[in-house]
Amino acid sequence: METWCNKNSVAHRTTEMKLQNTPTIVAKRLILRKFEEKDIEDMLSLYGDEEVNTYLPWFPIKTLQEAERYLKETVMPCYNSQASYNYAIALKENDRLIGYVYLHDIGGENDLGYALAKQYWGQGYASEACRAVVAQLREDGLPYITATHDVNNPRSGEVMKKIGMKYECSYDEFWQPKNIWVIFKKYRLILNGI
Repeated sequence: METWCNKNSVAHRTTEMKLQNTPTIVAKRLILRKFEEKDIEDMLSLYGDEEVNTYLPWFPIKTLQEAERYLKETVMPCYNSQASYNYAIALKENDRLIGYVYLHDIGGENDLGYALAKQYWGQGYASEACRAVVAQLREDGLPYITATHDVNNPRSGEVMKKIGMKYECSYDEFWQPKNIWVIFKKYRLILNGI
């Protein structure tokens, strides 16, 4: 049975946060780091893949120029702020970009998002990357994180469960620019005692 919620509900912060800006994290098979200009071709492959982007709110990128513009105008400015967790997921063996994981609305919903290149699905990379970022967020004092997935994308929900998140509620939202109604399942993970 699904519980319906107000997607804007926010828990109260009870811990001292020591936020950072995307500190590098080394995991078993991965390096989580800031995006770099060398990632542009892999960004086009990732952000341009129709299947990878089916359940994301934006349309796929079509050209290298669009990928470069996205990197410079959307991603890189995050690294100029006081606090940001906007990670490129790269293979440890060759530092090649295979996905991303980020935290949106820091101090509000603390919403975790992620995507992985299709050829790396089903191998535990998304869970590994998310666990590593969650450990960093816990260390930095964030009280909790949330994450959502489209009900038609249960694989994303499986990643949330694997990193210890618990289902909280569902809600519907009209997504722009795709102009579609989406039902989301929302999960939460308590990190530092709420």
